Amino acid sequence: MLIEQKDQLREKLKEVFGYGQFRGNQEAIINNIMKGTSTFVIMPTGAGKSLCYQLPAILQEGTAIVISPLIALMKNQVDQLNALGINAQFLNSTLSKAEINRVKRETLNGIIKLLYVAPESLTKPDNVNFLSQSQISFAAIDEAHCISEWGHDFRPEYRKIKSILEKLGDLPIIALTATATPKVQLDIQRNLQMEDAHVFKSSFNRKNLYYEVRSKQDIKKQLVKFVKGHHGKSGIVYCLSRKKVEEIAELLRVNDIKAQPYHAGLDPSVRVKNQDDFLNEEIDVIVATIAFGMGIDKPDVRFVVHYDTPKSVEGYYQETGRAGRDGLEGNCLMFYSYNDIIKLEKFNKDKPVTERENAKILLEEIASYAESSVCRRQQLLHYFGETYLNDHCGKTMWCDNCRYPKEKFEGKDYVSVALNAVSETSQRFGIRHLSNVIRGISNQYIESYKHSELPVYGQGHSESEEFWCSVLRQSLLQEYLQKDFEKVGVLKLSQKGEKFLKDPQSVILSKDHEYGEHDDTAPSNEIIARKSYDTALFELLKGLRKKIARQRELPPYVIFQDPSLQEMAVTYPTTKEELGQINGVGQGKISKFGEPFIKAIKQYVEENDITTASDVVIKSAINKSKNKIFIIQQIDRKVDLEEIAESKNMKMEELLGEIEQICYSGTKLNLDYYVEQIMDDERQDDLYDYFMDAETDSISLAMKELEEEDYSEEELRLMRIKFLSEYAN
Repeated sequence: MLIEQKDQLREKLKEVFGYGQFRGNQEAIINNIMKGTSTFVIMPTGAGKSLCYQLPAILQEGTAIVISPLIALMKNQVDQLNALGINAQFLNSTLSKAEINRVKRETLNGIIKLLYVAPESLTKPDNVNFLSQSQISFAAIDEAHCISEWGHDFRPEYRKIKSILEKLGDLPIIALTATATPKVQLDIQRNLQMEDAHVFKSSFNRKNLYYEVRSKQDIKKQLVKFVKGHHGKSGIVYCLSRKKVEEIAELLRVNDIKAQPYHAGLDPSVRVKNQDDFLNEEIDVIVATIAFGMGIDKPDVRFVVHYDTPKSVEGYYQETGRAGRDGLEGNCLMFYSYNDIIKLEKFNKDKPVTERENAKILLEEIASYAESSVCRRQQLLHYFGETYLNDHCGKTMWCDNCRYPKEKFEGKDYVSVALNAVSETSQRFGIRHLSNVIRGISNQYIESYKHSELPVYGQGHSESEEFWCSVLRQSLLQEYLQKDFEKVGVLKLSQKGEKFLKDPQSVILSKDHEYGEHDDTAPSNEIIARKSYDTALFELLKGLRKKIARQRELPPYVIFQDPSLQEMAVTYPTTKEELGQINGVGQGKISKFGEPFIKAIKQYVEENDITTASDVVIKSAINKSKNKIFIIQQIDRKVDLEEIAESKNMKMEELLGEIEQICYSGTKLNLDYYVEQIMDDERQDDLYDYFMDAETDSISLAMKELEEEDYSEEELRLMRIKFLSEYAN
């Protein structure tokens, strides 16, 4: 039964969405929903959250309710689902009375599979009454962090959702969010009364994103130069105020960049047009307020710029997460000045005391992130309660701090002082207070708690507040300290920290950035994605996609996403069968959009006298190797390569040559069983990454470029076979 369901899920995944396999936790999450079990999903932006409720909604009887906070996002998802042949609709304030009645009628008749509803619409008695008469399969709560008062985008209406859903019966609930610290996660589960729900937490690591922070020196010149360096690519620029949004959009336009503003103060028709123009690639850059957000699902955003500092790390992570959702290049640039933090603190002055204190802690976190010279990826993952196993981004150096490291120093004595300060103050205080104690500062808080009488008081008087805050932050990142999730901002000793106090060891710390002056270490060059596809054909297909999208009144990526077009520009599919082999291309898309693409590729192939993948297979059909069938059969039986070579009296090098010929002829070989015996996962992943990015599959070039990694020629050849089998055949 389980095998049948698994096959059914994968068949539907390919048929409707065009994907051959699930990503990450998707399949486990979908199985959980299919069982009717409440589910809590924490998955970063771009990792495929929507599919987790869309696929089970299609497969189950009745209608799934999707509660979503943004009208723009609802429309965006409904358009995409309708393009895939799925009947999805939304119910919100933009509909006329006649349209509302139609949606309700189709829901009651069981025609609609997914109904998107704003939390405000859900509270209306008429809608509650209508939904209680409908066959509801389950409820999906998207952007669930809006429930939590500790989240970066709290919405009071979200805290009423549970009580309303109870009126509709005992429904399974799936709550989904891209940004949830452990405290926010706990708050969401308590509010929805789903403490016992199955929790699926994916890694927050977005490997394709490059994180960079620069000083606000000559910011307008820097911005124009950066955006022009991404000419023709889609990007978002976030600003703090509506006035600044208008100003920066105009700045970009006068510099010949196709840009438009987007904020809540615009006339609704203008706002909708600007967003549609961005989605439809009529403009390249949208300039938006951080507070208002975008509510879009555009996979090919190539850069996100924060012109002003965001209000929290959660907000920053979610906004940068709009870059590179298709898994390709994504550049995230923040311009930082501590003056922005001061401005944001002023905005909070009229809030209630508790809310103001919480907002201040969130601002301290984002300032710490900007000023720290520690790996940005490590900081982000740690913030969301995830341990990053490396202390830097690895060979790719996908953040500015790892590409351009700051000076390091021995920090054993400083960490000892910092941990003693935490211990002697009973593990009840945050970074600023601890820094003041260490430096010997006298104020009402220190005197009221009698902290001036502690042995640690004043031990670090010769260093600045910024220095000690940095030591405490780095002690937290290196897990000598931990956060108290019940008391926001409070630091406690970890087991590792307690052990350190008894037996101090060497600790290497990094000097922070000083953004008051121009930071020479900030990189000015941009990341340029390598291309291993036919760029001329790719651009031709992009133009065709845009034309069809206009005709159909759809965003271009609804037709085919960039990775699919790039794969077409590698394999040159000229039949429906070949097009169906492209990742992200299902039967629905082939029947709706496939014909003009096949026709365009055929014409391009003929005009340029190109040998396609299918041509190669046909030309290689005559078996030049008498051993071919024997080798294929032995590999299918998972026989060790040494044994195969010995049985045919061949050297290993000869056997690899035969296997390479079989692979190049278009036959897919599964060598996993052998490769896993001689190489660990990390080495395999590194070589996969190399061949994915390489402009050529030359082994001699690979040996040269990977000289320091000490790979053998045999390892490289085996991984090239494995890679080509999986991606080219």
